[in-house]
Amino acid sequence: MEERTLNRKTNQSLFRFWRHPYSLSYLLLLFHAILPVNYQCVVIPSPISGLQMAQLKYLSGFGNEFSSEDPQYPGSLPQGQNNPQICPYGLYAEQLSGTAFTCPRSINQRSWLYRILPSVCHKPFQPINSGNLVGSWNEVHPNPNQLRWKPFPIPPIQNGPVDFIQGLATVCGAGDATVRNGCAIHTYCCNSSMDSRGFYNADGDFLIVPQQGELMITTEFGKMAVAPLEICVIQQGMRFSVSVTGESMGFILEVYGVHFALPDLGPIGANGLANPRDFLTPVACFEESPSNSTFTVLAKFHGRLFSAKQSTSPFNVVAWHGNYVPYKYPLQRFQVMNSVSFDHPDPSIFTVLSAKSAFPGTSIADFVIFPPRWAVAEHTFRPPYFHRNCMSEFMGLLSGKYDAKGAGFMPGASSLHTIMTPHGPDAESWSQGAHSQLKPEKVGDGAMAFMFESSLSLTATPWASNVSCRDLTYHKCWEDLTSHFQHRER
Repeated sequence: MEERTLNRKTNQSLFRFWRHPYSLSYLLLLFHAILPVNYQCVVIPSPISGLQMAQLKYLSGFGNEFSSEDPQYPGSLPQGQNNPQICPYGLYAEQLSGTAFTCPRSINQRSWLYRILPSVCHKPFQPINSGNLVGSWNEVHPNPNQLRWKPFPIPPIQNGPVDFIQGLATVCGAGDATVRNGCAIHTYCCNSSMDSRGFYNADGDFLIVPQQGELMITTEFGKMAVAPLEICVIQQGMRFSVSVTGESMGFILEVYGVHFALPDLGPIGANGLANPRDFLTPVACFEESPSNSTFTVLAKFHGRLFSAKQSTSPFNVVAWHGNYVPYKYPLQRFQVMNSVSFDHPDPSIFTVLSAKSAFPGTSIADFVIFPPRWAVAEHTFRPPYFHRNCMSEFMGLLSGKYDAKGAGFMPGASSLHTIMTPHGPDAESWSQGAHSQLKPEKVGDGAMAFMFESSLSLTATPWASNVSCRDLTYHKCWEDLTSHFQHRER
């Protein structure tokens, strides 16, 4: 395997021209220095040990108009226009559109990338084995039962390397990527890094939730370190590669045709839940490959995988600006809202991000978390209530213990309760909630559960229905519930 080099001199003559000390780029740098900026740059220590970068920088904010350039090539970001006749340092200008050109400005998303070679420079894509990745639900048999899985198994390294894309498997989904309406839920189980391989999803956005193992994600916009209890969003069409330090597992929510947004706060006010300032976008950091190297670009298109070869790294973006970007978020920064009087609030109060549908107040999918919080409600059954929902609910546990389930729901486990499938606390959790002394208590201390909730009727894939870690005894957790009905005397 040929080693990729980071931020080295290119052999292109035009690129060398712009590095000349008297070039226009230094005048551009002076002009750039006096312009105001609209973001905050923060330095976050990387949780990844043993990888190339010990510290990473990020831009703070959600939905901002960002701009960034690799500091080793100052002035690489054009000023005053998006597409100059010749870009600084001989770079190519390329626009990445996340919405239609004519979308209202308030929701219009696009970014301009300034790269060594445009992304069109690749050999033709060829179909490859998609493994357990599924994008069609027409031949899947529906199952209205409660479904639960123990932690999905991670392939041991002694059995061979499995990277992030090779370890993808679809658990459930609904809709159709070809008409840009729907969602899918996947798991990833891997043990090695994507060496000289990149990936982009033409079908939709990936919201990645690590449960085990830290990820170093290289994107066209820069690098992000994403650890358990953090999430990241790689939006449609963005190329990325995942490096790991060992066995890694997590969950992915994919949405078609829409992008994630912060939920409206309504009467909560201006602050609360996931605050915009806590979302972090990487800064420009490019790489290029030696002249005789080969890089593989993988694409997910109509639910299937394709592969193409190219001679340069897809992460050769020296500068960029725009509002269509990848980002990460630390779940422990979520500001929890809860009842301070009585009754259990609906779980929508814990929504981090929402992919909205055309129907007001109804989402294609929501990402919801259940972090540690105080419970003080009086004369109230405090655990989650018994429920039948017009939405589908996919639950997962990242750490600790979930307050509605006992020993059968360990970290890494997950469950699916599709539309109108009844669910609720198991017998043990109900007994504790019904008979415990009601005093202020910290719920879920050290725990973090999450939910992917969708207005679509999610269907489990054949792989998920037959995988060895499926818990076939899940229904028994409610068998010990008995009637406490008190008959009236007549």
